[in-house]
Amino acid sequence: MAVTYFSTNILPFLLLLLLLSVISLSLVHGFALSKEVLARQEADRVIKLPGQPPVKFRQYAGYVTVNETHGRALFYWFFEATENPEEKPLLLWLNGGPGCSSIGYGEAEELGPFLTRKGKPELKLNPYSWNKAANLLFVESPVGVGFSYTNTSEDIKQLGDTVTAKDSYAFLINWFKRFPQFKSHKFYIAGESYAGHYIPQLAEVIYDSNKKASRENHINLKGITVGNALLDDETDQTGMIDYAWDHAVISDELYHNIKTHCNFSSSGDQQYSTTCGLALNQYFDVYTIIDMYSLYSPVCADSNSSFVANRALPRIQGIAPKLFSKYDGWRRKPTGYDPCASDYTEAYLNRPEVQKALHANVTNIPYQWSHCSVKISFWPDSPSSILPIIKKLRAGGLRIWVYSGDTDGRIPVTSTRLTLRKLGLKTLQEWTPWYTNNKQVGGWTVEYDGLTFVTIRGAGHQVPTFAPRQSLQLVQHFLANKKLPSKAF
Repeated sequence: MAVTYFSTNILPFLLLLLLLSVISLSLVHGFALSKEVLARQEADRVIKLPGQPPVKFRQYAGYVTVNETHGRALFYWFFEATENPEEKPLLLWLNGGPGCSSIGYGEAEELGPFLTRKGKPELKLNPYSWNKAANLLFVESPVGVGFSYTNTSEDIKQLGDTVTAKDSYAFLINWFKRFPQFKSHKFYIAGESYAGHYIPQLAEVIYDSNKKASRENHINLKGITVGNALLDDETDQTGMIDYAWDHAVISDELYHNIKTHCNFSSSGDQQYSTTCGLALNQYFDVYTIIDMYSLYSPVCADSNSSFVANRALPRIQGIAPKLFSKYDGWRRKPTGYDPCASDYTEAYLNRPEVQKALHANVTNIPYQWSHCSVKISFWPDSPSSILPIIKKLRAGGLRIWVYSGDTDGRIPVTSTRLTLRKLGLKTLQEWTPWYTNNKQVGGWTVEYDGLTFVTIRGAGHQVPTFAPRQSLQLVQHFLANKKLPSKAF
């Protein structure tokens, strides 16, 4: 009799638990999801990677088709925020190149939750991961980069800034259909280097498309931030030479020869004289013995490494800046605080069990995953200046922050200061130090009318790698639209 009584009374309780579990699966962030959407998200869910430490946040990875006719698909890796993801903004991170992986650099070596480890097929937690501040999305773009692919080989020959922006926009439209619970979140784009082209151009496509988009395809874009960014050919190149001389990298004589014989303000052939070419060869030769991306960091001394200082990527024709891109020295691979870190990343991401866990390489790409694509050799669409787009986005009310690690020789702080001067913006707050939460000067900041510029003291080209604490503080303030602290605290 007691057993019957217990069974009769516990049954409603068990049914209630079952009902609640079904409701919890279909309600994400208070958003009712269809069975189809839930199934697609679950298919992309990454339960646990080989060698991954335990975490409480959810992660997803997989492919989003951007062109069905050509069979173009971009690979993504997405991490929900560590706390309250339903309240946090969504941040897309893009690396540059063009042709370099946002997963290989951005996720695994800079600002992602998981960093690769030396000598171990394992991952370690990044205590300064940006998913502490936002829901964090990485995309390998364009096709041909990393795990992203196309079934139409001719697509690789047609790549350029415009195609990349359009495919990235198509990715976002389709990604939000897969994850509609994030569609109403404030959306931001961040990145570095050649993403100085990618990010403003993608933001412009979103900005223009939003004016005529249906409610379903409207993207809640609020702002962009770019670091050590390629923005303007003339000032980027001029600033590199000035920075190298000012930091005792090149001699007075070489500096004088470049300044006298190289015309950085012209995009035509007249800028490329024999004397200029000889001088620039001497300039780039210096960066075969030190790291252009971080002047004061060691280079990888491992003789088996593919990332020794004089290792150059295949030259890509047509990219900006038009003069410097003619030199192999411009195409050197970046390294990090551990100058051999990229070797660990390539070893990890080429493991079959890792690719299976990430739902990657589903088409059995006939080449190894690498940080930067060796398939891309032609880039016919690369404007010499992105400043007109910056002006347009600023006028449209988007939040714009530009930041610079001040030990980078690739796109140095000198270049960015010269570039921003071209905008002719009114200064609201002059050059002011900002402080980290350990009472140290993190860098300096200038507030212009509609744009904020921030330097990060002691950081190289990949700011989150060299200054993780400062970079997390930077993005937290950017997302909150708050000034960095001007006094120690």
